Amino acid sequence: MGVQSDSQARLDIDPVFILSPEHRPKAKYCEFTLDQIPLIDLSPINSPTPPSPTTLDSLVTQIQAACRDWGFFQVINHGVSPQHLQTILSEAANFFSLPMQEKSKVRRDFDNPLGYYDTELTKNVRDWKEVFDFTCRGEFRLPASYEGESDEILTATNQWPQNPPGLREACEKYAKAVEKLSFRLLELISLSLGLPARYFHSKFEDPTSRLRLNHYSACPAPELALGVGRHKDGGAVTVLAQDEVGGLQVRRKDGEWIGVKPIPNSFVINVGDCMQVWSNDKYQSIEHRVVVNDKKERFSVPFFLLPSHYVMVGPVPELISEENPPRFKEFNWGKFFKRRRDSNFKNLGTENLQIQHFHIS
Repeated sequence: MGVQSDSQARLDIDPVFILSPEHRPKAKYCEFTLDQIPLIDLSPINSPTPPSPTTLDSLVTQIQAACRDWGFFQVINHGVSPQHLQTILSEAANFFSLPMQEKSKVRRDFDNPLGYYDTELTKNVRDWKEVFDFTCRGEFRLPASYEGESDEILTATNQWPQNPPGLREACEKYAKAVEKLSFRLLELISLSLGLPARYFHSKFEDPTSRLRLNHYSACPAPELALGVGRHKDGGAVTVLAQDEVGGLQVRRKDGEWIGVKPIPNSFVINVGDCMQVWSNDKYQSIEHRVVVNDKKERFSVPFFLLPSHYVMVGPVPELISEENPPRFKEFNWGKFFKRRRDSNFKNLGTENLQIQHFHIS
């Protein structure tokens, strides 16, 4: 059997999924190289006794190097039960195996971004995936519009399907555990910037944080499409659980895409746009994407730690000086989030809003 030509592959896939040639993956599968993102052991902060100052300093130094050099790292011995991980991945598989009619009972829409969806766009191209979004606190608030000075606020509320019956409980238990982990990571990152551990906590008193169940089915033309197109995460910190299949790729600073090899019972961590702005560019929000394959389906569960809608995001005053002036103008998180979310839901005909639009030249 010969290699499928590009024209043959196009016949097997809807054109809405096909990327422009310069953004297509080079291979049909996610390749893992020896050059991997850092692996950090969090056992010192998960032991019955607090870590010694020397041990904590060592851990903070590792976090600092990973955030500065990569923007991504993996963690093990993180304190989240392996059972929570296994259960939520299993329940995700159960949910996505349901008929479309059943999944569509909890379909999200333009007003409520929580629920099931299968036509999401990244940079105005449809992703090869289906998702189920929910928030760890039942609901969150965000501006009704990203335009103008309107103060109208919408409340997004979780939509739980009747089937599978164990999905809601699995999601809620997992969300509670991973949110706790995300704040511990936030504290380590804060310390790595020379700030008090709880410096950023007040920015998450009414968080817009959410979780997502991702399902990437086998794709007949994986060299033409992506599970998620190249992008940067908008929030503070992302905590990703993934199965053994692999597909996440991180763009190294030299422009090469590095496949992140799955490690059992680990999480992939990355800093987002908010942290890049708060750190005044010391830490970078790194571009990443998800490749698909034509053999195996894949599941993943990201948690996005996102500020309260009313938080103004700008460089931390303690980190700027005459020698290191602010590199970003302050912006409202809720309106930024709303604009980004709307562009995922439908093609707005313009470039997705990025923090570069607030960069001070």
